[in-house]
Amino acid sequence: MKLEHIGIAVKSLGFSDDLFEKLLGKKSYKTESVEREGVKTSFYNTGESKIELLEASREDSPISKFIEKKGEGIHHLAFGVENILEEIERLKKEGFIFISEEPKEGADNKLVVFLHPKCTNGVLVEICQEK
Repeated sequence: MKLEHIGIAVKSLGFSDDLFEKLLGKKSYKTESVEREGVKTSFYNTGESKIELLEASREDSPISKFIEKKGEGIHHLAFGVENILEEIERLKKEGFIFISEEPKEGADNKLVVFLHPKCTNGVLVEICQEK
């Protein structure tokens, strides 16, 4: 398992893209909408991992609710795995609780599941696999 990316909830991709382009000295390599989740994303390579900026595209999206409760900031840590189904079974046996155990299509050509923050010291953890 490796750190695949850090997800950061933002109010404005336009503003935040400008900020991260200046900070990292490079442009986003990909922007994408995930309509099912009500989110627009922007990705930056940072060596062996990435930064994913997440902006809500509708008021009822998880990102909108997160920003309303906690403000902008780190939303989740994502760990890449080779086989997401095997990893789900391994983590269930270890006692971890999933928000949903069924992998869904996520941004950046990934299958994703999320562990509930109650079982990971308050941190939302994403497990992801290349499709």
